[in-house]
Amino acid sequence: MLFAETEFVVIGSGPGGATVARQLARAGRQVLLLERGRDWRTHPLYGTYPGAMLYTNGASFLYSREGINIIQPMMLGGATGMYCGCATRPQPFWHEYGLNLDPYAEQTIQELGIAPLPPEQRGRASTRLAECGSELGGAWQPQDKFFRLDQGCALDCGAKCMLGCRCGVKWNAATYVDEAVAAGCQVWTQAKVERVLSEGGVAYGVSGIRRGQPFQVRAKGVIAAAGGIGTPVLLQNSGLPQAGQGMTLDTTVIVYGHAGKEKGNGLEPPMTWSYADDELGVMYSTLVDPWLMYPIITLLKGPAYPLTWYRWGRTYGVMIKLHDEISGQVGQRGRIHKGLTPNDQSKLAQAEQYARQLLIRAGCSPDTIFATPARGTHPSGTVRVGQMLSPQLETEIQNLYVCDASVFPRALARPTVLTIIALGHYLSEWLAGGGEQ
Repeated sequence: MLFAETEFVVIGSGPGGATVARQLARAGRQVLLLERGRDWRTHPLYGTYPGAMLYTNGASFLYSREGINIIQPMMLGGATGMYCGCATRPQPFWHEYGLNLDPYAEQTIQELGIAPLPPEQRGRASTRLAECGSELGGAWQPQDKFFRLDQGCALDCGAKCMLGCRCGVKWNAATYVDEAVAAGCQVWTQAKVERVLSEGGVAYGVSGIRRGQPFQVRAKGVIAAAGGIGTPVLLQNSGLPQAGQGMTLDTTVIVYGHAGKEKGNGLEPPMTWSYADDELGVMYSTLVDPWLMYPIITLLKGPAYPLTWYRWGRTYGVMIKLHDEISGQVGQRGRIHKGLTPNDQSKLAQAEQYARQLLIRAGCSPDTIFATPARGTHPSGTVRVGQMLSPQLETEIQNLYVCDASVFPRALARPTVLTIIALGHYLSEWLAGGGEQ
């Protein structure tokens, strides 16, 4: 049995956990960060198709019982190791729950240089789609990005960028982990936390397995940041069975059409333009699945659809991200029950019709247009603030906090990372100040 003692133990190194660990370490607090995965950034397979299968749960074949595919990265940096690098400011509804995240988001925007890509790097095809969408009445805007162009990257990875950024131009929460370590934080990778230890309603540590060896960490404060699936399972194992009752996924489909002789947007940086239709409850963006993922995803639609693979380089793709309703659950051992409610299905059908009209306007033949099966891009809302958490993100078990997408009270239907970072700043300021703000 491996034993350790610290002031704060943080479970998970995604944007929430990495931010909390960095900020507490910089405040002079003793912090131990536990990450279930490993650091893949310098591995030869990082950012490749085989690598993506190695560092995702179920080799990227994780599904809800209802058939929604869910990609869950398991590595240092969490989901930011496999994302499109998109940023959106926190939504106004957080104020309803007593959280003002805006100052922390603005601070992060300045620190990381978050901004849209320059016009010449947004992609010709992507810009064409955005222009056609605007002609149909949508308020398409250049998408804010966690990209640092001073790294000298040519941005020529196209859709493959989603598998992992090998050149370092796209911000990764693992960078915050590096900065936390520089400030004195300890990090254990390949450490699976199985339960939070508590007595008399007060958390005092965690236990789990690291590289086959049991461990126990005693701490005055425990911060669960294992994500929208990992955190509720951990809390269920720790005496909070209501965790995971209901969830959102920002359920997503991509509508494809053949662009004829034009080059498609799969050859361009993903999601350089977007449009949030809050009246309907969806977000649209310019996106195509990476080349080798395309036939796998389309096969789920039917055996004929992978036959369109040959025209991948001349395919236009419009992503639809749905503000799906709280429903389903994350059960024991991470078993997920989540489908689309009738209202979700109705909104998605309307959104697909808009995307179809957009693609036709952009020059796609109507008989080439189809939508992929649904997938879950942002597992969240499984340990909701206002129900399971106080405004300080504390559970009913004293000194046990949560800081990841599971705290969302509703779907965002938008990029989540900037909001999670802001939550991390908010919580760490509270904790570093001794519970007073």
